[in-house]
Amino acid sequence: MRPETLRTPVAAPAFELDTFLEGVWKDNPVFVQLLGMCPTLAVSNSVVNSVSMGLATAFVLVASCAVVSMIRSLVPNQVRIATFIVIIASFVTIAAYLLEAISLSIYNALGAYVPLIVVNCIILGRAEAYASKHALLPSVVSALGTSLGFLIAITSMGAFREVLGNGSFLGFSLFGPHFEPLTVMILPGGGFFVLGALLLGISWFNERKKRRGA
Repeated sequence: MRPETLRTPVAAPAFELDTFLEGVWKDNPVFVQLLGMCPTLAVSNSVVNSVSMGLATAFVLVASCAVVSMIRSLVPNQVRIATFIVIIASFVTIAAYLLEAISLSIYNALGAYVPLIVVNCIILGRAEAYASKHALLPSVVSALGTSLGFLIAITSMGAFREVLGNGSFLGFSLFGPHFEPLTVMILPGGGFFVLGALLLGISWFNERKKRRGA
């Protein structure tokens, strides 16, 4: 009687939770790395605009990182950056057409910042630093975490600026007709105030966490 051949079971790829959470909080692209400041400060004057820009950026980031990871062994080192930019630009064009078809008013409100996703340092940085060196699943997981981190950051700013600058949230009035809004908050300068306040709060929270841990 012949002994049965032992086969080692093939383990399914694990969901890399640490990689995902790094982009969300530990290496948040806005609050930690201070990347993507142009759209973060420019279009975060309302929650709708912030969410729209966050989702458009997430689509481009995840799709481009997936493609870069799949073709990483086929792209010569001398032209990798140019290739990555072409891939990113292709998905930015798709995102712009989709956004224009879904809501023309939001597309017009975001203006030139939708095409400018091409030069967003978050996307090219993820493609070059991570997707070009890792397999498909880790690259997509990392892109999803970074996308969520950017979406949380820009939506937080949009919420603060809309509430303080318009007295509303998602277009619904919160404080009644007698509320005097801080108009500066929906102007470009207001983005710097809100971002500085959020960075200060995050820094204070991290320092307090370190002291309690010590």
